[in-house]
Amino acid sequence: MFIKYQHVERVGTDEVEGIENGVCYIFPKIDGTNGSIWPENDILQFGSRNRHLNINGVDNQGIMESLKDNEKLKEFFKVYPDTRLFGEWLVPHTLKTYRQDAWRKFYVFDVCKNNEDGELEYIPFDDYSIALDCIGIDYIPPIQIVKNPSYEFFLRQLKSNEYLIEDGKGVGEGIVIKNYGFRNSFGRTVWAKMVRTEFKEKNRREFGTNTTECKPVECNIVNEYITQAFVDKELVKLKAEKEGWSSKYISELLGRVFYEFINEELWHILKKFKQPTINFKRLNTQVILKIKELLPDVF
Repeated sequence: MFIKYQHVERVGTDEVEGIENGVCYIFPKIDGTNGSIWPENDILQFGSRNRHLNINGVDNQGIMESLKDNEKLKEFFKVYPDTRLFGEWLVPHTLKTYRQDAWRKFYVFDVCKNNEDGELEYIPFDDYSIALDCIGIDYIPPIQIVKNPSYEFFLRQLKSNEYLIEDGKGVGEGIVIKNYGFRNSFGRTVWAKMVRTEFKEKNRREFGTNTTECKPVECNIVNEYITQAFVDKELVKLKAEKEGWSSKYISELLGRVFYEFINEELWHILKKFKQPTINFKRLNTQVILKIKELLPDVF
């Protein structure tokens, strides 16, 4: 059965408030496409972020075709049949500065099993890494393991993450913070993230370097959440699905960005802007204007 991976929350949101209290594992965030692998009747099953890939022959950037007969994965699930691997299938996305030998590999970032309530139970890194090492399955190692880190500490890791990056080509997309003993105020296991591009854009706005003047709350919301990284991600996914780009896909791109924006960020918006009255028609218009600003070559 397909199970969707959790939404990783931004550092500073209520959902991950207090995650820094305790032992934190800080992982590099790599920029590929999300995937999951699990066994059913001794056959490897694959999922993208949102769907089961074995239905109607749908694949996701070639992950299923490339790994469906992988002997190491089959061996792992013979030993651990009640587990599920979540990871990143590293194919060209928005960040293209990874080493040549890093591409088209599946890097595990979480191993889970179903608990007695039928929910995912996250296995700590120190436990699952041993099992993966024994079989030779790639996984993302932590950059640091630290107790009670500060926000400034997170920033330093964000700026120094060179995992899989070619020498001299800068740093990676961001970091993910995991505290295996943490449960948020809603009782859920949640991880936190800091994304480098979004962090830089947010700080440009806070320091007044964004010259776009916009007073309505809808515009302030869009300037806060519709970032270059967010829009680029949806564009790359659409290009991959369509196996190329055509101007006839513009309306679909606009709809996708707005859908993902509402689906992922509305709860955060309501809290950050203190339950604002939102005109969603105006909000959609501002999103479209922002997309056109960020993707001038597409329009």
